[in-house]
Amino acid sequence: MSKMDAYTFIDLENYVRHNESEMADRAKAFYQQVKTRRTIRDFSPERVPRQIIEDCIRAAGTAPSGANRQPWHFAVIQSPELKQKIRSGAEAEEREFYERRAPQDWLDALAPLGTDENKPFLELAPYLIVIFGQKFELDEHGTKHKNYYVPESVGIATGILITALHNAGLVTLTHTPSPMRFLNELCGRPVTEKPEMILVVGYPTKDAQVPDISRKDLGEIASFHA
Repeated sequence: MSKMDAYTFIDLENYVRHNESEMADRAKAFYQQVKTRRTIRDFSPERVPRQIIEDCIRAAGTAPSGANRQPWHFAVIQSPELKQKIRSGAEAEEREFYERRAPQDWLDALAPLGTDENKPFLELAPYLIVIFGQKFELDEHGTKHKNYYVPESVGIATGILITALHNAGLVTLTHTPSPMRFLNELCGRPVTEKPEMILVVGYPTKDAQVPDISRKDLGEIASFHA
């Protein structure tokens, strides 16, 4: 059946309802786990089994999407040669950003984090996952169908991917050189797809450090209207 045909509806069979005590324990345990996630820039070149990456991408593919079009593509890069080309292209854009494009307030906001145009992690990490959004898709007859809520759908899938990788014991970095169109050619993706980010994936080095930052508390990020 084509994704454009009508769906057959089936019973919801796999949902498990926990009692409130179990729900509270599960919610708290998940928060305790995910709050340890940190973005890092010091990656080890140590090999990561491909099966782990595949299963995490499968998890990302379960994300909700507009009209179930699933408008994403994950280009997984292991090739040292291709990683070097991606680094070269990204650093060229980053030099333009830091030297010419970025407004001073943006540079001031980045300064405490110590970032600059040098991105050695793009070659050191065992995997780069370039995430693309698909504006439309073609069915088996070559008919063009528009995808809906593409940035939102890709963003949700990316969040699940990052969380799945953290759950597996890996660390990540979201890297967004701007513009990113050079990634279409390097990854062999059509110009109709928009590169959204490079997700750097691997293990941290033994001496990896991260900024001493805090997250906003619940009262700053949520409001409850009873």
